[in-house]
Amino acid sequence: MNRVRILIADDHELVRRGLRSTLEERSGWEVVGEAGDGEEAVRQSLKLKPDLLVLDVNMPKQNGLEVARVLREKAPKIRVLVLTVHDSAQVVREIMQAGAKGYLLKSEAGKDLPTAVETVMQDQPFLTPSVTNIVLDTFLRSAEKAPVAEPPPVPLSARETEITKLLAQGHSNKDVARQLGISVKTVDTHRTNLMRKLGLHSITELVRYAIRHGLVEA
Repeated sequence: MNRVRILIADDHELVRRGLRSTLEERSGWEVVGEAGDGEEAVRQSLKLKPDLLVLDVNMPKQNGLEVARVLREKAPKIRVLVLTVHDSAQVVREIMQAGAKGYLLKSEAGKDLPTAVETVMQDQPFLTPSVTNIVLDTFLRSAEKAPVAEPPPVPLSARETEITKLLAQGHSNKDVARQLGISVKTVDTHRTNLMRKLGLHSITELVRYAIRHGLVEA
């Protein structure tokens, strides 16, 4: 990887010191500055124009979410990698929508920070596996709770409704023709058109449709 200029923004000096040590172990990676609050992170970013900002979420004056939004508008070329203790799916969603490219938990920084930096610098999103699992689990639970929207019923003509009822009750085409006083060929045509119109493929599906829409009793 080419030379990477990095700015660290975290309100804890010990954390910044540890991150600097880890990052500068990599050849070509240079920490060009540090910031202890959100406002300073914005000022340093605009002044130093680093390739990457490693950003904490909880900081005084301006939080990480606000910083990411400002930089997305004023310095969109700076990639933002969030490093935080928050493992909330909502926080992940908000910070990524604000323009961050990666999301890394501090508990996993020791093993995943270099990979996160490399991935983000390739303009690829990065989420640690635990964060990915949290987001996926939240999505699946939301999907399970969400009501399944049934498409509106297809309108049938009076004749189509009569034929649907009789077919669903088990009558043959010949019986339907006799009861309605029409030809068997006409019933065949109606039946074919009905199946196509309703997106059905068998008489069993037609019966289910008729029951579901109250045309016949189960």
